[in-house]
Amino acid sequence: QVQLKESGGGLVQAGGSLRLSCVTSGLTFSFYKMGWFRQAPGKEREFLAVISGSGDHTIYADSVKGRFTISRQNAKNTVYLQMNSLKPEDTAVYYCAYTYFDNTQFPNDYAFGGQGTQVTVNS
Repeated sequence: QVQLKESGGGLVQAGGSLRLSCVTSGLTFSFYKMGWFRQAPGKEREFLAVISGSGDHTIYADSVKGRFTISRQNAKNTVYLQMNSLKPEDTAVYYCAYTYFDNTQFPNDYAFGGQGTQVTVNS
């Protein structure tokens, strides 16, 4: 059974930083691309970033490029999202997910499984 568990969210002031983690189990972790998404109340799930299985290739949404960094540690079955220069509009529940597909930003191409972690950014 595949499990994904996100953590690291919290309340932060605008301009601050957070580092999210997603620990997986039941998954041949290095085979999959890992992505991060977020969903704010009343909005659709939004793609943020994806990283290749080896970690040498990343893609970012324009909304977070230059502020967020995705990384992974295959030995720990964990993917991270370092978030800097946070803005109030970054407030959302953040989810990790995995996919076989290349270069996709569509949530339906990913498998989700965690409860997400809440990030709240105060102005």
